Amino acid sequence: MPQIKLILAAFFTGSLLASEASAQSMEETITKAVSPLPEDLRAEATVYRYDEDTGERITLRAGSNHVECTPTDDEGFTWCYPIRDRERRDLSVKLAAEGLEGEALQTAMQAAEDAGAIEPMAFGSIIYRRFDTPDRIQYLWVIMVPDATAEELGMPTGRQRDNALAGKGTPWMMRPGTSGAHLMIPINGTEYSNQAN
Repeated sequence: MPQIKLILAAFFTGSLLASEASAQSMEETITKAVSPLPEDLRAEATVYRYDEDTGERITLRAGSNHVECTPTDDEGFTWCYPIRDRERRDLSVKLAAEGLEGEALQTAMQAAEDAGAIEPMAFGSIIYRRFDTPDRIQYLWVIMVPDATAEELGMPTGRQRDNALAGKGTPWMMRPGTSGAHLMIPINGTEYSNQAN
């Protein structure tokens, strides 16, 4: 009988420790997921992920503000987006799960937008991004400016990647004049940023 009690005690202790470790791991996952956001947006942001096989959304923490984030992916990226564009992201992930990628995926998304199935990106909406290692821009904000041109906004189009990797990045524009036009804004001088040489 004492031996059975010891076995049961060990089992329940192990289960409790595993549960605590899992809760701590989830808390760490959520903390990192919201880290690309300005501090005043983090506490109330939704955190979610997608099922790898089906592309279905799985909520890890329900939030109450206007942004949502995904945990760090296998490539080392952590992303946060406006909730307004949720349907757009959900469709993109589902199409990718069906095997679409690259230009084919972009074409399908544009067709869905043209058909009114998803809303266009809102002008000025911000996507927040972190990357784990300094071989890429580590802290970046992307501002969507659909159909805008560099001339209209007074933006350069020359890539600032090398300067950004050195912690001295400045904004530039990508895909000007298209529905996917956006501004790339490296964020310098934070704990998440590439460090200045």
